Amino acid sequence: MATDWSTCGVCENLQITKQSVVWCSECDEGLCGECKNHHAVSKASRSHETVSIAEYKKLPTEVLQIAQTCKLHNEKYELFCRKHDCPCCKKCLKSHNDCKGLTDIIEIIKNVKSSNAFNEIEQTLLEVVENIKRLSTNRNENLKSLENKKREIEAEIKQTRINVNRHLDKLQDGLIKELMRIEEREKSKREKLLTTLKKKEKEITEVQENIASIKQHASELQTFLTMKDIEKDIAGEEKFIQSITTSNSTNQVNISCQINKSLQQITASVQKFGEINVSSDPCNFSIQKRKDRQAQIMVAPPTRNIENLTLTLEKRINTKLSGVSGCSLLLGDRMVFSSYSDNTIRVLKSDGSKDFEIRNIGKTFDVVFIGDDSIAVTSGYIYQINIIDLKKHKLKKSINVGSYNYGVVYKDGHLIYCAGEKGLQMISPNNETITNVTCVTNTKLPGWAYVTTFGDKLFYTNYNNHSVTCCDYHGNILWTFCNKSVLLSPVGISVDNDGNVFVVGGDTNNVVVISSDGQRYRQLLSSEDGLKYPSALHYDTSTNKLLVANTSNDAFFV
Repeated sequence: MATDWSTCGVCENLQITKQSVVWCSECDEGLCGECKNHHAVSKASRSHETVSIAEYKKLPTEVLQIAQTCKLHNEKYELFCRKHDCPCCKKCLKSHNDCKGLTDIIEIIKNVKSSNAFNEIEQTLLEVVENIKRLSTNRNENLKSLENKKREIEAEIKQTRINVNRHLDKLQDGLIKELMRIEEREKSKREKLLTTLKKKEKEITEVQENIASIKQHASELQTFLTMKDIEKDIAGEEKFIQSITTSNSTNQVNISCQINKSLQQITASVQKFGEINVSSDPCNFSIQKRKDRQAQIMVAPPTRNIENLTLTLEKRINTKLSGVSGCSLLLGDRMVFSSYSDNTIRVLKSDGSKDFEIRNIGKTFDVVFIGDDSIAVTSGYIYQINIIDLKKHKLKKSINVGSYNYGVVYKDGHLIYCAGEKGLQMISPNNETITNVTCVTNTKLPGWAYVTTFGDKLFYTNYNNHSVTCCDYHGNILWTFCNKSVLLSPVGISVDNDGNVFVVGGDTNNVVVISSDGQRYRQLLSSEDGLKYPSALHYDTSTNKLLVANTSNDAFFV
């Protein structure tokens, strides 16, 4: 730690010892009550943010120990060397003469807590914990199947034993003991793995708690430097999970028994009651992974300016549907479309040919991929959301939500959907718990309203008043875009990796991109590109591809 946070740094310079009550990360020192007041009005420091010492002490020890001044020259860090991956003061320049990647550290750490890189760490931690939980569930299911199969085999053995002579008792007992021994051995292996997974989950949870504390109270520099260590830890945990899934420890172990047919003839030549066989099938468990990350310096990447955005039409697809109200890109460039008028869900292959379709689930409005080879489908004015299994091509379950449900987006294990007069609502497909989204609980949304998310922001369209609204989860409207000269009847909405908002203009026959701050806009596609009453679109952040669908027939992959 660069400075003692328990005493006031200003008073200490005056040879006075006073307890600090707040900490200023910009000044890198604690302040007593009197100095705090002066600090708040001084021209040089009144823009600095302070945090109470009690809250500052809650930061992880490794964060508190991060020095914000150069250990060699005792001067404040002003530069960051990309080549050596380290912060530097001005005096350090002598040892970095040949380094071309020197950058002003203020520019690098600016908005680091809201950067895509920091958000990526938070999302990856959630992903790792989710994978651990799914692994645990998978192994528990295998344990249950072993126990169930054991009971079946034991019953079969005993039933067969009833029909044979008593002289086979010894063989019977030996076979049951072998069954017990093998089942116990395989059970022990899986319980050991479950114990390890539980320990890993606890460790990751602690890191998540630290992340929340860092995000609230650590300085930008502390946050930046801590992120690098956390990234390394995450990489290790991901390798750990990968090693488990590729090892024999996740193979689906089965036990079975073959009863000797000669027992039915009750011959004295029978030497064994049967055999217990252990087979191991490859586990069908797949890790949920946001993307394959390469080693890179954790700095906030530059955001794309909407003026530089270009769209190139890759293919034009005939959906052969009318009343298209939702679309989404799936793994392998497959596409799924929902038709409100045809009550159809149609999945197309990457070349535009039909993969399969479902017609027997009632009304279908919007559609979104939710992982685990499943999609969620809203139903408009029908009070239910359907979950469809993409592998089995059938309805997995229906959830009664007690309200209208139009546009929908999936985030962190929850569906957020436009609920008509109830505004925006959120539901977990697993436990089916419904909660109101704070920012629009008192806002009535019309039919054909769509929603999407980016970080801690929500974006939704209002078809009736031709607006796009951005708000946070605390009830604060951040901005509203309404320009009838360029965007009429906005419907489908999606966001790219930089927070740029793509919106379909249903009556202006176009796709408009709005900057993340709502201040700038630009038309990207129009009727000249083939748009005719477009209704839905989806931006895939993992491939940077955009899918746009007209209400009838044509869709565009760009």
